[in-house]
Amino acid sequence: MIAIIDYGVGNLFSLSHSLTAVGAEVAVTGDAGVIRRADRVVLPGVGAFGDAAKKLRQTGLDQAVKDAAARGVPVMGICLGMQLLLDKSFEFGEHAGLGLIPGEVRPIAEVIPADYKIPHIGWNALEIARPHPVFRSVRPGDCVYFVHSYYGAKCDDSVIATAEYGAPLTAAVGRKNVVGCQFHPEKSGEVGLGILKAFCEWDGEDA
Repeated sequence: MIAIIDYGVGNLFSLSHSLTAVGAEVAVTGDAGVIRRADRVVLPGVGAFGDAAKKLRQTGLDQAVKDAAARGVPVMGICLGMQLLLDKSFEFGEHAGLGLIPGEVRPIAEVIPADYKIPHIGWNALEIARPHPVFRSVRPGDCVYFVHSYYGAKCDDSVIATAEYGAPLTAAVGRKNVVGCQFHPEKSGEVGLGILKAFCEWDGEDA
């Protein structure tokens, strides 16, 4: 069973529908007990980092995610959920993340050309930085859907994919049994479904 964590800031219906479409048994839950029994955990998220991190802490679900990762359970963060996996964010102040993957969340405005629109919204090709089981079905030129104004920085050792938007931006990170996608696989058509299916079958080995 895959636990999709419900802490009030995720696109839960689309994600649940997509995971069900690839054959997964899904529970959308804010119950730490259900998360402890899950075979896999997905942390979604949209909105501001600080608000989301606060909601995770207030509900105790931050510890549930950390405990799952410590047990070796495959964990996936999506969009803001990926950013929450990192050490900290500089979105409207400085906020602590979960610290499951070393790195920071910084404005894309710091690295992209001044004439590029923010937020970055649209389809961009994935550039695989190193092989990862979750990207086993991704082919050169495959595009996925992004909506973001901040990106994962100082996480080079964990970057598994980038996307070009005036500069190479972190598209996905992975470390041991934890993986994060800045893009939305649940909104990325067949390519996204292939990534979700691979996650459902992943044993957590980062190789």
